[in-house]
Amino acid sequence: MNQLKRLAGILLHPTSLPSPYGIGDLGKEAYEFVDFLEASGQHLWQILPLTHTGFGDSPYQSFSAFAGQPFLISPAHLKELGLIEETQLNTCPVSDPKYVDYGTIIPWKQKLFHQAYKKFLSDKNQTELYRNFLAFCKEHTFWLDDYALFMACKDKHNGKSWLEWEEAYRSPCPQFKEELHRTLSEEVGYYQFLQFIFFLEWKQLKTYANERKIQIIGDIPIFVSMDSADVWGAKHLFQLDSKGYPLAVAGVPPDYFSATGQLWGNPLYRWDVHRQEGFSWWIQRIKSQLENLDILRIDHFRGFEAYWSVPYGEETAVNGQWIKAPGTELFQAIQGALGNDLPIIAEDLGIITTEVEELRNQFHFPGMKVLQFAFDSLNEGSFLPHRFTTPNCVCYTGTHDNDTTLGWFQTLSPECQKKVMDYTCTKTPEDISSGLIRTCLGSIAAYAIFPLQDLLRLGSFARMNFPGVAAGNWDFRYTREQLTPELSERLKELTILYGRYYI
Repeated sequence: MNQLKRLAGILLHPTSLPSPYGIGDLGKEAYEFVDFLEASGQHLWQILPLTHTGFGDSPYQSFSAFAGQPFLISPAHLKELGLIEETQLNTCPVSDPKYVDYGTIIPWKQKLFHQAYKKFLSDKNQTELYRNFLAFCKEHTFWLDDYALFMACKDKHNGKSWLEWEEAYRSPCPQFKEELHRTLSEEVGYYQFLQFIFFLEWKQLKTYANERKIQIIGDIPIFVSMDSADVWGAKHLFQLDSKGYPLAVAGVPPDYFSATGQLWGNPLYRWDVHRQEGFSWWIQRIKSQLENLDILRIDHFRGFEAYWSVPYGEETAVNGQWIKAPGTELFQAIQGALGNDLPIIAEDLGIITTEVEELRNQFHFPGMKVLQFAFDSLNEGSFLPHRFTTPNCVCYTGTHDNDTTLGWFQTLSPECQKKVMDYTCTKTPEDISSGLIRTCLGSIAAYAIFPLQDLLRLGSFARMNFPGVAAGNWDFRYTREQLTPELSERLKELTILYGRYYI
C-alpha cells in the first residue's frame, strides 16, 4: 500500500449489530451503524471474515474461502423482495439482544431461507431478480459451483465432514459431479440463491459506506478449513494422502504463551503445485475479496515466509518444523494480476523474524501494533507508541482475540496498571478504555482502530473470542441505545484533535 492517509475506525463484526432477528444482519441496523461512523468522524470499519462459518461459528473456520455468510442475510430484506410474509418474520424466537444464540437462530433462519427459496422458484419466470441471479451464478462459477454442490452433498450426508462420505462423493470424478449437479439441482440452486442474496445485500451496504467516505477492512485467514469446498474441490492444492486425509497440518510452535504450541489442524498448501499453476487460486481468492472490500487484513502473515508443519495425528504442535513458503513469488504474481498497490494489512503479531519483516516491507504492507501488548510488562516493548518507527502500520487498542481493554486492565499487576494509567494520563481505572483509545488515536500509526466494546467501555463479558476455547465465542452484540449522540460527538472531537478526520 502506498502512503496511507491518517484515519480512525471501529472494529465490529456484522453479527454483533442489533437486529430483531437474533443475530446481527445486513439490514437497517447495519446502515445505522454506518451513519454512526460518519457522524463520529470515522473513516474505517473493520470486520472479521465474512465467510460461511462451520462448526463452532468461528469466522476463521469456514465451509468456503469465497462464499458469504448466509446468516447475515436480512429477513426484513427478504420480505421487501416479496419472498416471505410478515407472519413468517413473527415466528422468530425470542432472544437476548446482547448475545447471539446460534443454536436457536440458525435453525429458524434456515427454515426461513427455504421458504424464501421456494417462493423465489415459483416466481422465477416473471422477475428481474431471477435474471440477476442467473448472471450472478455465471459470473462466480469459479467458486460457486463447487461450493453449492459441496453444501448440497453435505446436507445429503447429514452435515458430516466430507472425509466421512462414501468414496464416490468424497472424490467424485467429472462424470459423477455432472450427475450430482443434475440430481441435486434444486439443492444446489438453494445455496447459489443464498449467495446471490448475501452479496446483493453486502454490495449495497458497502456502496452506502463508501459514499460516506468509509472504507471497509475485511479479513481472511491464511489457511482454509479441512471440511471445506476449497479442499474437497481442489485436493491437489493441499498436502493430502490418497484418501484425502492431511499429511501435515498447520499450527504454531511452543512459545511463552503455550508450552505445547497451538495445533490448528488446517491442511497445508502444496506450494509447488500453486507455483506450477501460476498461483491462480490465490489470485482468484484475493481478487474476490477485494471486489467486496476496500482493504484486506491477512491473518498469520508470517506463514507466507515460513509455516509450522505438524505431522497429522499429533496431539500437540510440539513436533513440528518450519518450512519455507514462496511469499515473494506469490505476492509478485498477485501484483502482476491485480496491480502493484495491493491494499493489504499484514497480521504480523507473535514471534516475527527478520525474514518476515523483509517480506512485509518488500510489498509495503502495513503491520499491526496492539497497545494491550505494550503494557503486559514493565519492559520497553516495540508496541509502545513512542517506539513506533513508521506510520505505515495500524494501531489497535485490542483485537477480536484480546479481552476488552477494561477486562484486560483488571488482570494486570498493580505495577503494570500504574504504568498504563500514567502513560495514557488516565485518572481512574474505569476510564482506562478511553485512555487507551486516546493513545491509539494520538500515535503516529496511519490507521487507529479500536473494538466497539472499548468505545463502550465494556468488561470481559463483551469479549468476542477466547483463543483455544471451542465454545461460547463470537456471540457479542450491542444494543441500539448504546450508540448515543454524546458518544458520537466526543469521538468526533478526539478524531479531529488527532488529525484523523477529513471531509
